[in-house]
Amino acid sequence: MADSPFTLPSIEQLRAFIDLAETPALLMVVAHLTNDVAVLRDEWRSDPNLLPQGNLDPQTQAEVRRFCLARLEAFAESGAPVPARPSAAVLSAIGDWGLDGLGDEVTALLDQALVADFEDRRAPDWTLESLDQNRDFKVAIIGAGISGLLAGLRMKQANIPFVIFEKGDDVGGTWNENTYPNCRTDVHSHIYAYSFFPYDWPSYFCRQEVILNYLRDFAKHYGLYDHIRFGVEVENAAWDEGANHWTVATVDRQGGRDTDEFHSVVSAVGQLNRPSVPNIPGLETFEGAAFHSAEWDHSVDLTGKKVVVIGSGASALQFAPAAAEIAEHVTIMQRTPPWLFPTPELRRDVSEGERWLLRHLPMYRAYYRFTIFLPRVVGQLDAATVDPQYPPTERAISHASELVREDLTKYLLAQIGDDEELIEHVIPNHPPAAKRIIRDDGTWIRTLKRDNVTVVKSGVPRVDGTGIWTDAGEHIDADVILFGTGFAASDFLSSVSISGVGGQELKDTWAGEAGAFMGLTVPEFPNFFMMYGPNTNLVVHGNLVFFMECQAAYLVDSIKFLIENKHSAMNLRPEVYAKYRNDIDDANRLRAWGWSGVSSWYKGASGRSPIMWPLSTKEYWEGTREMRPEHYSLT
Repeated sequence: MADSPFTLPSIEQLRAFIDLAETPALLMVVAHLTNDVAVLRDEWRSDPNLLPQGNLDPQTQAEVRRFCLARLEAFAESGAPVPARPSAAVLSAIGDWGLDGLGDEVTALLDQALVADFEDRRAPDWTLESLDQNRDFKVAIIGAGISGLLAGLRMKQANIPFVIFEKGDDVGGTWNENTYPNCRTDVHSHIYAYSFFPYDWPSYFCRQEVILNYLRDFAKHYGLYDHIRFGVEVENAAWDEGANHWTVATVDRQGGRDTDEFHSVVSAVGQLNRPSVPNIPGLETFEGAAFHSAEWDHSVDLTGKKVVVIGSGASALQFAPAAAEIAEHVTIMQRTPPWLFPTPELRRDVSEGERWLLRHLPMYRAYYRFTIFLPRVVGQLDAATVDPQYPPTERAISHASELVREDLTKYLLAQIGDDEELIEHVIPNHPPAAKRIIRDDGTWIRTLKRDNVTVVKSGVPRVDGTGIWTDAGEHIDADVILFGTGFAASDFLSSVSISGVGGQELKDTWAGEAGAFMGLTVPEFPNFFMMYGPNTNLVVHGNLVFFMECQAAYLVDSIKFLIENKHSAMNLRPEVYAKYRNDIDDANRLRAWGWSGVSSWYKGASGRSPIMWPLSTKEYWEGTREMRPEHYSLT
């Protein structure tokens, strides 16, 4: 995209709202516009992990804003155009400034991630016809969530025929299915979005309905609805070795069955699509309402009811406070408390002044997003890594881990006050990052301190008609049981039969230990790809949507290679997968979630993690940057 004229918005409004701007983003904007890296001064270097304002003191913030305002006015008066992209020197300097000297090491990655003009830089630059006018190639995509829609867009851009099969009634995946009270993302909205499809986000961490509308708008904008078959579930997909294609069998809600043939199948069902409801003896005898948060029954009014919440994970921490506001009493059954990460802006709306800056100040939206993305390139992976010399314990696994523990503990104790009884229900006995760390703005502790809320440290060994029983043999009356017990995340594709070469079932191949090369491909399952597949979840670093864009790029590159080189199938070499899996498993064992003995959905039954990506963002980006033909047997 070419450089564009610079039009400074109303100077009066800019002066009025500039005090609301994020100072790191402002400095990056000025560096971009003026091509002057000297503005990125060491004394203005902020802590990128501490938004808002990078933890700069108010006096320094005011100094930065005065400086930036003067430079913006001068740039506007000069008549110089807005560069569509930052120069290599500016990008490297921004990386150094924001990542403490790592700019040169990750400049190529940052160049990919910084979409200054919101151009779709990873859109395929080819079409099926441009490669082979006579080639027939059709793709089936399972799921119309955030990754399935992206895969569909890439197929449409390449003019490859495709169908998206979606079991639900609309796009959105988990954001269409989860409608419980206070459901929202715990990833900053400005980076929980496609890099090339910006949105006027009303909140920093938007609610479910806002994210769903974003995905609907995306699907409408790119004309994807016409390619989606709603209310249709894929029952099985079988590879035909003779014809080198997949036969996909589906069933609709009326029981109607159909089959079709595709040259490639893309699973975009994700990891959080099947609710995990514990098999508790006697549950079927319970006389009240009982349901999982992902299957929220909005016909059940909790007002004045005795409510039991089983679990204290991310979903429970969102819906339980809402229940406590109207229920007679809420009992929270908790085995292990989660670590909470202080996020004051968790439920805050983006002010009109901030939204004005995002809409009107050239380049500010892009660099605001970039300041959120940048620290996640490295993240807190160091604090989640085992130091054998420390030595590691269930308290902390390294000195860095201990420092994080101390900071998070101080945050919790400051809210608990003199309530000694609450400490055991709030301070975890596992190292940070061994389980999911949950964002919090103080709501959870306030909820636990309510007179109508009780926390019980216990499992639920059985249920009867009127309530639940604790491990200690105490009966707790209940009108409603709410399950905040998460998802069967490690049971990838549990509802779909995928059979590859020789008819072998993917579930049998995995045997409860799912894995895939870069989360994408598996030996003996040719032309089968996964989005948000095994070992691509993130906890202390990286960005999920960026990873999905990497996966979609790899998918596009693979299909291009097949068509361009007149191959019909690509089958991952077993030795490539074996080395990759060993490397990933070894790395996971050295992370908090793989080392700690605490129970977590990050791990499977054997203790191995089929969920987590344990390496750097750079390593994932490099591994998916292009499909390497030597990794595959080609037909």
